[in-house]
Amino acid sequence: MKKNRQVIKTIFLLAFLSCFLWAGPGSSPLWADTEVETLKKQLAQLTEMMTQVQQKLADMEEEKAEEAEAMEEMDERLNQAELHTATDKLSLGIELRSRGDSIHYDDVLTAPASMMTNFFTPVGSGGFNGATATQIQTALNNMAATNTIPAAEKSDVDNDAIFTNRFRINMKAKINPQLSFAGRLAAYKVWGDSSEVQYYNGSMSNISLDGTTSSLPSGDTIHLERAYFNYKHPLENLPLNFSLGRRPSTDGPPLEYGEYSLEGGSPLAHIINWQFDGASLNFGLEDLTGIPGAAFKLCYGVGFESGFGNSSSMSATSPVDDVNMLGFIATAYDDDTTSAVINVAHAPDITDGFTGQTVMPFTVTQNADGTYTFAQNTGSYISRTEPTTNIGDWTAATLLLRTNLSERFDKDIDLFLSFAWSHTSPEQTSQHPFYNLLGYGLLNSNGELESRDGYSIYAGAIFPMPYDGRLGLEYNWGSKYWFNFSGAEDSLVDSKLGARGHVFETYYIQPVFADNFFVKLGGRYYNYEYTGSGNPLGAPVAISDANALDTLFPVVDKVWNVYLSATVKF
Repeated sequence: MKKNRQVIKTIFLLAFLSCFLWAGPGSSPLWADTEVETLKKQLAQLTEMMTQVQQKLADMEEEKAEEAEAMEEMDERLNQAELHTATDKLSLGIELRSRGDSIHYDDVLTAPASMMTNFFTPVGSGGFNGATATQIQTALNNMAATNTIPAAEKSDVDNDAIFTNRFRINMKAKINPQLSFAGRLAAYKVWGDSSEVQYYNGSMSNISLDGTTSSLPSGDTIHLERAYFNYKHPLENLPLNFSLGRRPSTDGPPLEYGEYSLEGGSPLAHIINWQFDGASLNFGLEDLTGIPGAAFKLCYGVGFESGFGNSSSMSATSPVDDVNMLGFIATAYDDDTTSAVINVAHAPDITDGFTGQTVMPFTVTQNADGTYTFAQNTGSYISRTEPTTNIGDWTAATLLLRTNLSERFDKDIDLFLSFAWSHTSPEQTSQHPFYNLLGYGLLNSNGELESRDGYSIYAGAIFPMPYDGRLGLEYNWGSKYWFNFSGAEDSLVDSKLGARGHVFETYYIQPVFADNFFVKLGGRYYNYEYTGSGNPLGAPVAISDANALDTLFPVVDKVWNVYLSATVKF
């Protein structure tokens, strides 16, 4: 820059001299003619020098432009390399939630001791122990015919304070613009309990299952909840996304309203809230159809693998096949404020249970001579459970509609409404000794094999409150034969979306430091109408009609659950 300024000064000086020496006609020369000629020659030399300088300046400008272009290209390469280096690393996020619940059960129905004693009394003394299935069924039929089946006993059960910690490690990595990874490790435990195995009280949430290990309290062990990769392939007007691994299949829409900045799964929670392994293929249809957010996702998952680790794995005549689940998720419209999503799922040949562990209150053995032996588990020994029978097909569908009113009414209010339907087609009665004795099948009892249709409604509204707080009001109802796979829902009572009856919930979420620290106060009220919520085995019975035979495992009528939690997330 200093050289440039010196050249410019020289040019101005030469121009000034030229004008001064050649002032025009009538001017008086200051020097003699010879001196003028000398100056003319010098001026010509200077003019030539000016031309050379101008050319040199032009060359310098061209070199400068080329240098700037090279620097820009180098900067772009360095930025790409820096981005590549930064995003190839695994990004970790930590979440810890401490929560206290107060749970109160009203009118818990249980079979009286006189009924349970029959199973442990020898057949010779009038009991069922050592009797054949025919003898037991005859005795039960006689009790029903003579109206001598004892009534269920009612009692209230309170757990005034129970505390839990839920710890999560969230993992993310962007390998390149087309390939990414995500995962989650989780531990969820009750304060003062790390046994991982619960006492069985008739609910699938009492069994340590692959589908629920990190979503329900199960000791202090770290479990793999999610681990999958996404591969994006940008076709013209039809972007594809293929994903494989342990799926993000829990806490899906619209359950995310009940948490602050929750990263929910892709299946709609109204029909599927269950951990499983599988794959998905998503087609982005927005550019092709012109409909905002339009997409179509094909899903596949494995619920049970029969050929590994089970008692019949090495048998050529295994009575149980794998359980696979197929389905699709169709986003019909989504403009970030209003959306409509359909989820359809189908599972052929579901089983009468899943591989897991629990503590059964008693064991049932079918002997070679056709008699049954009942033994009380007085030592609370851990039992390994596994399915025995493929009992039938399950199909479910749900439609979720939701909107935010901020654009239309300038109110940040979220509304959602979800309709769901389930259909079961039984194929055979369970071959498990105890269930077979009672004739339990897919939503059937006494050996019946009737198809069933169930229905459910789920609705909610979330309102803005002072200091960025959120107030939520939610309600759901399930019919007599309603059945879904929502056993991984985060609840110490049981899945509210699996309830055959009514559930009301209200909660208040207050951020303290944005989404890094927030507290939540809430309450739920369960009013069950039928037995067996969330369980595919046995025909549901109206709570008001349940007798001792229907309540061999506890049946819950009404539940009050109040909770307070504090969550740190970073």
